[in-house]
Amino acid sequence: MTTTTFPSADPGVRIDAETISETIREALRVGSGRPDLTTLAALEEVLRGHVALLLTEAREMARGRWPSGCEVSRLTARLDGIERQMRQGLGDGALSAHVQVHQLARDCQWLLAHHAAGSRSLR
Repeated sequence: MTTTTFPSADPGVRIDAETISETIREALRVGSGRPDLTTLAALEEVLRGHVALLLTEAREMARGRWPSGCEVSRLTARLDGIERQMRQGLGDGALSAHVQVHQLARDCQWLLAHHAAGSRSLR
């Protein structure tokens, strides 16, 4: 079993929604072909960086909310699930790598939408 590490988010790094969106589109597009493991590994690394950055912000936003029971619990559970998925790694073959990249892209997409909604509510 291999141990995976993921990049820690630097709180000083600005979230570039357009770059993250482009990475998501690229990762989801890869699903229509037969990508090699090198391509999938590169996409996974970039997505994990985006997820780590967005996850840090999402956790900070969740801590700042008034504890309204179910809403905070659901959000925390979702964020914990995303973090577990990020730690999952590519697995042993092309199929597991493909599934991992696709799932990270979807998680990143959800976090980016959460970021956009949070940014709008702060204005």
